[in-house]
Amino acid sequence: MRTGRRLGAALAALGVVGLGLTAAPGSAKAWWGGGWGWHGGVSVGIALPPVVVAPPPYYAAPPVVYAPPPPVAYAPPPRGPVWVPGHWQNGYWVAGRWQ
Repeated sequence: MRTGRRLGAALAALGVVGLGLTAAPGSAKAWWGGGWGWHGGVSVGIALPPVVVAPPPYYAAPPVVYAPPPPVAYAPPPRGPVWVPGHWQNGYWVAGRWQ
């Protein structure tokens, strides 16, 4: 049990050291010029493409949806006097008038 923990700790330490070596600053060559091999000197490292950090893409706002107008039943009553035309009411003629 202890040997497994010691081995795991040793491997973790080696991994941290390996990450430190690959992250150490080097020459200012382009990323494709690095990697294993001889390019004007010894270049030891892992060639990775550049990481581009950009803002998220722009999304247009959804269209605004307005409520439909209220039905006619809820419309306010007409204002002012209303003309009532002449008509028969209970057998008598009632002349037209403003009401």
